[in-house]
Amino acid sequence: MEATVNGREAKSAGVLYHAKIWLLTFLKYLSLVFIVFWILVPLVSCVFTAAKTDSEYRSTSVMTLPENFFNFSNYVEAFKLSNMGVAFRNSFIVLVCVCFCTTVIGTMLAYVLSRFQFPGNGIIRGAFMMASLLPGIAMQVAVYKIMSVLGLINSLPGYIIMSMGTDVISIYIFIQYFENLSISLDEAAMIDGAGYFTIYSRILLPLLKPAIVTALILKGVAIYNEYYAANLYLQDKSKIGTVAIALYAFTGPQGSKYNLICAGVIVTLLPALILFLFFQKQIYNGVAAGAVKE
Repeated sequence: MEATVNGREAKSAGVLYHAKIWLLTFLKYLSLVFIVFWILVPLVSCVFTAAKTDSEYRSTSVMTLPENFFNFSNYVEAFKLSNMGVAFRNSFIVLVCVCFCTTVIGTMLAYVLSRFQFPGNGIIRGAFMMASLLPGIAMQVAVYKIMSVLGLINSLPGYIIMSMGTDVISIYIFIQYFENLSISLDEAAMIDGAGYFTIYSRILLPLLKPAIVTALILKGVAIYNEYYAANLYLQDKSKIGTVAIALYAFTGPQGSKYNLICAGVIVTLLPALILFLFFQKQIYNGVAAGAVKE
């Protein structure tokens, strides 16, 4: 009798356990579906709106299907009116110059801070930490004054120089990765007669590839999407404007042409999407390797 009762209790406990597992699994997938839904809704509404004419947009909701999905006139008009070709060219120049220079400056600085112990090393690290805690908007008055005195306002090279300001997050990523590389690599290279720059460029920098990929993704996305600084310092938007501020050609006191704005948004997304599709393996490998200590 006692064995029967114990068997029933064990069976009930097993059923309850499986019910809990099923409920947790259901809630997990339900939350994932909910998150994906809220991520896709703005994108789907943007695609729908980009295919609508002006009258169709005014008379329907954003989630109403357009009459013609192959209405590419909005894309052509958005590309022409916002001077998107010039904006893409400028954004490409800024992106390449800033990413290259910040990578070189950041890796060199991280190499010095991680490999050399000198008076002030801790102070420099603390200063970078303090700089990362300060909101960027709070320092724009001083930065704008400096840019104005140097004559770098409304200048694409000036905007590039300002954006090349060392990225604190990238520096700490590089420092962390340098500290995980054995100092014996440096010592072996010195025995063979290599100098500090040779050790940095020929030995350590190639091993830093995962961290560089991670930093480039963070910096590249930030620069490509930067609006505030570009709008503030690049005042001649027709000639030196970037992609982020090109879309605002369709806004004004008479209202905003959201169908053209959505078409422009999709056009600006295409280069990033194409790059991701071609280099997704390298991106995933770089992020995964750069996020794990060895």
